[in-house]
Amino acid sequence: MGTKKTAEPSAESVARSDRRRLAAEEGVRAMADAERQAIDVRKNMARLRAAREAKEAADEAVRLALPPPALKKRSKKPTR
Repeated sequence: MGTKKTAEPSAESVARSDRRRLAAEEGVRAMADAERQAIDVRKNMARLRAAREAKEAADEAVRLALPPPALKKRSKKPTR
């Protein structure tokens, strides 16, 4: 009472395997794209960090080159 399987797959199984294959390929492309974006973000962060650190170093050099600000003398409060 068994049925014989045909050597040829059905149209549904072919369509299912095509969908799975396409989904797997799209997943690989999506992962590669996400990794490229992550690399771009890290490069931009490194560039911005270097620019910020250079600006902070330049600001510090300017601050050290200027004379210290004169301290203001406190005025005495009148006694009551």
